[in-house]
Amino acid sequence: MKYTKAQRLDIGKKIYTREITVAQASEIYEVNIYTARDYMRLFRDINDLPPLDSDSEISNSTLKSKHSTLDELGRMSKQSLIAEVIKARIEAERAKKGYEVKGGGPTKEFITSNKKNSK
Repeated sequence: MKYTKAQRLDIGKKIYTREITVAQASEIYEVNIYTARDYMRLFRDINDLPPLDSDSEISNSTLKSKHSTLDELGRMSKQSLIAEVIKARIEAERAKKGYEVKGGGPTKEFITSNKKNSK
């Protein structure tokens, strides 16, 4: 049976949020288990979500919070977005060099993370 993209995304969402398992989706929608898994991956990739772990719990509230973050970014001004990108790049570079910065101004504290594995 052939499904539209919207239907595939809906099936993928049900699998990703663990409403149903891949095997259940395979039976319910009469598709191969690998096809059902691909629908879940399609949903995950389109929504820029992390891969599922066997221990993790994903709920609709988690999905909504991800979209609200994207909505917040959409409402930011160009200057604010540039500032956020700069902050993220600085944090990434500091992590590569093995330290973090907590606080700001005269109370700035440098914390080395040489003993921590960054990989």
